Amino acid sequence: MKSNKYRVRKKLDKRSGAIVALCVTLVLTLAVGFLGLNGTWLDSRGLYKLLPWLPTADVENWPQAISLGLDLKGGVYVEYEATMSDELEEAGYDFGTLLDSTMGVISKRLTEKGYPEATVSQLGGSGIRVEIPSVTDPAAVLDLIGSPAKLEFLDPQGNVFMEGRHLQAATPTVDESYQPAISFTLTSEGDKLFGDMTAQSIGQNVTIQLDGQVLMSPTVNEAIYGGKVLVTGSFTADEVENICLQLQSGALPLDLRQDKLDTISATLGVDALSTSVTAAVIGILIVMLIMIIRYRMAGIVADWALVIYIILLFLFLAVVPGVQLTLPGIAGIILGIGMAVDANVVIFERVKEEVREGRPMIHAVRIGFKNAMSAVLDANITTIIAAVVLLVFGTGSVQGFATTLLLGVITSMISAIVVTRFLLTRFVRVWPNTKLYVAVKAANEGEAK
Repeated sequence: MKSNKYRVRKKLDKRSGAIVALCVTLVLTLAVGFLGLNGTWLDSRGLYKLLPWLPTADVENWPQAISLGLDLKGGVYVEYEATMSDELEEAGYDFGTLLDSTMGVISKRLTEKGYPEATVSQLGGSGIRVEIPSVTDPAAVLDLIGSPAKLEFLDPQGNVFMEGRHLQAATPTVDESYQPAISFTLTSEGDKLFGDMTAQSIGQNVTIQLDGQVLMSPTVNEAIYGGKVLVTGSFTADEVENICLQLQSGALPLDLRQDKLDTISATLGVDALSTSVTAAVIGILIVMLIMIIRYRMAGIVADWALVIYIILLFLFLAVVPGVQLTLPGIAGIILGIGMAVDANVVIFERVKEEVREGRPMIHAVRIGFKNAMSAVLDANITTIIAAVVLLVFGTGSVQGFATTLLLGVITSMISAIVVTRFLLTRFVRVWPNTKLYVAVKAANEGEAK
């Protein structure tokens, strides 16, 4: 008798705990969803102090915090074909290294000139694609990208005494101790300017800067005439090569030929975003309705897990640096939602199989999840591999699709393996009646067996 009372009390305790867990989860879901759509009671600076790991302080409202791509926000994109000059080819420079350096210079220029959302990506083996959202004057941006960098030599007092036009070449070399060093050759005019300045500045530092950024500040040991300058110091081989590339004529490391230029209207982007979101909402609601009709109470669990999945996904889109939402990216999100639902379908079918075998609902859920995990993991891992391949080898809109697909699949795995299991287990503890989850016929078949 005591044993029966203990079992009843233990069962009631588990049911009470499940009710509390579901209530807390519901409150958190509603609260986080509301904050995501309507902003927080904190200003962006206050939220940033609470969450300093966020890459941006502009996270008051997730839809506004998500960076939109060129096809949704409007702007300009330009494609270049990069070629190496004969001088650099004869010097033995690697084209891939020069291409990366050129892309870095372009990205830095755009960021410094007020285009932080601009993206610079490699296009094929020798192409560069530049996307600049919210641009109204394409000509100004093109001049900025193609203009030479401003290379300046400053004396110890900070005055410019020589410019990039006085530099003929810069090459990696080694010093007397065979340590990496930098050698550059000056024009005849540059030779006189540099020699006179060093003669007056022995023991002091000379600063060399590119576009206002200091490259190095070597100390003058002696007056340097003859047009040949050797700069030594604690350099690595990579640092020497990188500095030489930046010094080289004060220009982009590679020659760029413009192949394509196009402007996308912001109005078209807004219309496309509105249409895509409407279609996605309709599709999600239809899927939720079908899940409830097909799986009853388990369908409600799946819909709840789907809402949590969508909240988590858009949170990741808002806080993960470098992610931009594009039209193909929206397609990747919708595909991820479909995969999240598909994982729940696989799990629920395995649970139904266990019910037909005559097992109680709580045991059917546990065994059903265990049996479904291999299928869920296999499907998601293969999709992750495909997304990573597209992300690495794709360009432009393909990378946008791959990024959101990768985030969506990872989030859907969390949703299916953790969230759905957590919710379904607590639902079964509160409402253990098999008929609420499985058709009566199936349940009777299970009892008959």
